[in-house]
Amino acid sequence: MGRFAANLRAVQRIGLYGGSFDPVHLGHLLVAQAAVEELNLDRLIFIPAAQSPFKPDSQPASAPERLRLLRLALAGRTNYQIDEQEIQRGGVSYTIDTLRDYARRFPGAELFYLIGTDHVSRLKEWRHSDELARLAIFVVIPRPGESPAAFPAPFRGQTLKGFPLAVSSPQIRARLKAGLPIEPLVPAAVAEAIRHNRLYL
Repeated sequence: MGRFAANLRAVQRIGLYGGSFDPVHLGHLLVAQAAVEELNLDRLIFIPAAQSPFKPDSQPASAPERLRLLRLALAGRTNYQIDEQEIQRGGVSYTIDTLRDYARRFPGAELFYLIGTDHVSRLKEWRHSDELARLAIFVVIPRPGESPAAFPAPFRGQTLKGFPLAVSSPQIRARLKAGLPIEPLVPAAVAEAIRHNRLYL
């Protein structure tokens, strides 16, 4: 964690991209690219969750497998980092814990937290929502055909123009179970690792 902190010490605009990444796919990478460009980020941090509070019954692939696929997908991309803190904490991953950590370590930074359109209307239900609204600007990831979301007060936010792509991790898992190819939807190295390790079957 020390080297990670040192790399970000001078960063002023930090994007935080939480999620299960189960598995990571090209839609995630397109969102990341749009966020870096449109928000003028110094770094974008992928933060894989141990367990989403909105998916209490889901059983994601093991943390080591999801992390390995994420590292393969991000290899050579210098403006991206992976932060394992939610996995290391274990249990249900709450955004407030992660945002508090970044606000403490980088008090001069502006924090941007990426979320899906479906989460906007529920932001007030998130743990310690008023504090969340103070700590970060929330950035909506667009989906094809969806209208821009209205943020509930006191949340501040904006919507990425991005490269909307109708692909999701559940779709990829379903294709794998059905024996269908996933190569057009995930980076080649990720597809190879999934196939070699017989994941999601």
